[in-house]
Amino acid sequence: MQVTETLNEGLKRGYKIVVPAADLDAKVNEKLVEAQPEVEMKGFRKGKVPMALLKKQFGQRLMGEAMQEAVDGAMNKHFEDSGDRPAMQPDVKMTNEDWKEGDDVEIEMSYEALPEIPEVDLKGIKLEKLVVKAGEGEVDEALANLAETAQDFKDRKKGSKSKDGDQVVIDFLGKVDGEAFDGGAAEDYPLTLGSNSFIPGFEEQLVGAKAGEEVEVKVTFPAEYGAENLAGKDAVFECTVKEVKEPVAAEVNDELATKFGAEDLNALKEQIGERLEAEFAGAARAVMKRGLLDELDKLVSFDLPPSLLDAEAGQIAHQLWHEENPDVQGHDHPEIEATDEHKKLAGRRVRLGLLLAELGQKAEIEVTDAEMTQAVMNQARQYPGQERQFFEFVQQNPQMRQQLQAPIFEDKVVDYVFELAEVSEKEVSKDDLQKAVEALEDE
Repeated sequence: MQVTETLNEGLKRGYKIVVPAADLDAKVNEKLVEAQPEVEMKGFRKGKVPMALLKKQFGQRLMGEAMQEAVDGAMNKHFEDSGDRPAMQPDVKMTNEDWKEGDDVEIEMSYEALPEIPEVDLKGIKLEKLVVKAGEGEVDEALANLAETAQDFKDRKKGSKSKDGDQVVIDFLGKVDGEAFDGGAAEDYPLTLGSNSFIPGFEEQLVGAKAGEEVEVKVTFPAEYGAENLAGKDAVFECTVKEVKEPVAAEVNDELATKFGAEDLNALKEQIGERLEAEFAGAARAVMKRGLLDELDKLVSFDLPPSLLDAEAGQIAHQLWHEENPDVQGHDHPEIEATDEHKKLAGRRVRLGLLLAELGQKAEIEVTDAEMTQAVMNQARQYPGQERQFFEFVQQNPQMRQQLQAPIFEDKVVDYVFELAEVSEKEVSKDDLQKAVEALEDE
């Protein structure tokens, strides 16, 4: 097999590969010899079919397999010998299109090689870690927010009209075409106005009602409603408003604590403190990670494969366009061209991505099966009722697995660098940490 270099400019590589006809023929014969003991053919005992007949019957199909294996073998040997790592799938094509059996196979292969990544003195990197303590003020603020989410309701002044957000206690009876239907009636039902827990348009018609009033609510069931006998039908609900209550924040006491699974208020405060410090630590890590990436970006410079740059710039442009045009869900939109700003950002991302991959490979960092399973489970929660189908989709989709694996690998590499870098701690306020996080989002 002959491999001749035809292009070597920057990271671009080109090669001509010639697979001799004799090599192909030998590989076909090898396959026939391997298969002969199991072949059965009319007029011959199993394993006794003559080689010439086998070649006539199966040779053409095996020739295709032999050609593919020969080309794959030549490519693998080339990458092993040269040490090149292609940035993307190599472009491989057969050049002698008039090929016939007995001819050599001529192949052209081209690709962009990944660059050599320079060594980085990770121990020389200096980083600052922001530290926020969950003080009494932060815990009390979080408690107050919890109390609002666990709101109670108290009776409004007699004769008051209900408002959005109030709770009305009602008896109701629903009818379609004058006939009551199953599931359309209830007594003493507590309904929070604005909760959108009833049919669209239902709750709005009870805003402004007073206790003791009877209200006729007219609605139309959605066309996709679960009960087929009601889907798309007009309905009338005869409602009796028995009470009107306004929302009030729950009192901060032991009773509130038990609602959130704690033994008492002190235990709830301790849980909140731990949760807040975990949130602060997560935010501080994001800030320190950006600081690390900024430092690495200053330390390294190397040529980047144009194909990776173009792909990343296109992806950035596409993502930003959709963020600016949230109403467009699909890809039925004008062609989006990457700007110089997109290309600049793409350059940083590709460079840092290659560097982190190199650091992780040298440190032998791997994503474990347990970590992947946890990532899939976390993602599957976004599809309630379809978790099993999502698991199967991930198993059958290598690209999806890669998308889930990449951020885990990156975070493990970042943690590895954190351990080697010189990290100093700086205690700051919650507001200062929040400003640092907002600055990340603005960049």
